[in-house]
Amino acid sequence: MFTLSRSGLASLIFPLLLILVLAGSASSHAEGYAVPMNVLGTATATPSPTATFSPTPSPTPTRTDTATPSPSPTPTRTPTHTATPTATATPTATPTFTPTPTPQPTPVAGAASIEGRVPILMYHFLSIPPANADIYRRDLSVSPENFEAQLAYLKDAGYTTIHLSDLVYFLAGVRDLPPKPIVISFDDGYADNYTNAFPLLEKYGFVATFSVVTDPLDFGDPRYMSWDNIIEMHAAGMEIGAHSKRHYDLRSDDTDFLVYEILGSKEAIEARIDEPVRVFVYPSGKYTPLTAKVVASANYWVALTTQYGAMETHATRFELPRIRIRGADTLTQFINKLENLP
Repeated sequence: MFTLSRSGLASLIFPLLLILVLAGSASSHAEGYAVPMNVLGTATATPSPTATFSPTPSPTPTRTDTATPSPSPTPTRTPTHTATPTATATPTATPTFTPTPTPQPTPVAGAASIEGRVPILMYHFLSIPPANADIYRRDLSVSPENFEAQLAYLKDAGYTTIHLSDLVYFLAGVRDLPPKPIVISFDDGYADNYTNAFPLLEKYGFVATFSVVTDPLDFGDPRYMSWDNIIEMHAAGMEIGAHSKRHYDLRSDDTDFLVYEILGSKEAIEARIDEPVRVFVYPSGKYTPLTAKVVASANYWVALTTQYGAMETHATRFELPRIRIRGADTLTQFINKLENLP
C-alpha cells in the first residue's frame, strides 16, 4: 500500500494550486469569454472589422454638402432675365420723329411780288471722266481742280452760298438774303459728290444742295453715294433734295406713277435725315403742268429745271432756271457766266 507523507502531499498540492492560479489569470485576460485559448486567438480578429465599419457613415455628410451648392445657380439666372427686357424697352421710345411736330412754316408770298437775281449753279459728276467716256459724261464731269478754282473765286469775290429753302423764304418776303447769294446744286447723287465735292465745300466754308435719285441708294449702287454719306453731309449743313426714285421721264398723265416717283423719293430721304425735304429736281429737266402740280401737292417748296437763267420769283418757284457748269469750262468762262446773267 502506498503511503503518502505530509511532505509528499504538499509536493502534489502545490503544482495543482499553480495550475488553478494560471487558469484564473487566463480567464481574466479573455474578458469573460469562457472559450479555450485557441478560440480567443481567433476572436482577437473579430474587433478589427468594427474599425472597418466605423468610416462607413462618413460618406453620408459628404453627399449632403455636395447637394447644398446646387440651388445656388438658381438666383444667378433670375436677375439675368429681369435685366433683358429693361434694356430692350429703352430704345423703343427713341424712334419718335422729333422734327415732325416742328416743321418750318410754309413760306407764303407777301403782298408785294419779290424777284431776285440769284444764280443757281448746276453740277453732276465731280471727277475726271474715264478715257472711254461718251460726250455726255465728259460734258457733265467737272474736275476737282476746276471745281476748287471756282470755289476759290466765289470766296474771293464775296459770294455767300445759301440753301434753296432760304431762297424761297426770300421770294415770299419772309427772310432777307446775304449780299451776293449763290446756290450750288448737284444732281443725281454720284459717289464723287461725297468723295470730292463735299470735302472741298467744307474747306471753303460753303454749303450746297444735293438732289439724289433714291433707288440706286436703296440698292447700294457703288456709282452713287450711300445713305450714310447723305446723312453725314446733311449733318454737316448740306441741303438734301429729291430727284425722283428712278430718274424716269416725268412728262406723264399717270398720276399714280408721278406720285410714286415724286413723293416716294421724298419719303425715302426724309426717313433717313428726319427732316422735311423741300427741293425737287425734274429728271433731265422734263416736266409738265401736271408734274409741277404733283410736286406742289407733295409739299415741296421749290423745283429746279435745266433752263438757263438766274431770275427767280415766288410765282415760278416750281420751275426755277439754273446755270449749267460744263466739264470744258475754264475759270474765265465760269466767271463770264456769273457776270453776264440773263
